Amino acid sequence: MPKARKMLSDWEAPYIQSLVKLIETQNKTTLVIWAVDYSERVLLPLWNKNDPDDLRPLHALNAARAWLAGAIKLPQAKAAILECHAAAREAAGNPVGQAAARAIGQSASTIHSARHCLGLPLYGALAVAYDTLGTQAAWEKVQQCAAEECGRMLDALRAIAEGK
Repeated sequence: MPKARKMLSDWEAPYIQSLVKLIETQNKTTLVIWAVDYSERVLLPLWNKNDPDDLRPLHALNAARAWLAGAIKLPQAKAAILECHAAAREAAGNPVGQAAARAIGQSASTIHSARHCLGLPLYGALAVAYDTLGTQAAWEKVQQCAAEECGRMLDALRAIAEGK
């Protein structure tokens, strides 16, 4: 039985490099909007399958949105984000939930540093692949599914960047 990986790690993969190239051309606000919106739409439902009563990932996304709106300061938002990371650690026995919570936490952390948005594809695409194929699928199939999800992430970022 293969051990589930915690994240994608091939930085040279074309699907990661395509995202990196577009990310490098965007401002932090665009990246926060993209990462938080995508996480809420795609990854939060995966987390909710894991533990629908644990609202820490939702709170992290809401805190990032509140920071973006100027309603709260970074230290306040950071507390909610750290709680999301704690939820990920506590979900160690559930690779889908853990990867989803890590991706959500990193996406919300984009308010602190734009480069944190890279956690969305590295953790989030893996969460989607594991949810779709299961953790016992061959790694090549998991990578292909994750690559397809990264393509959807790239399309979502392009749409926001182009104002669509």
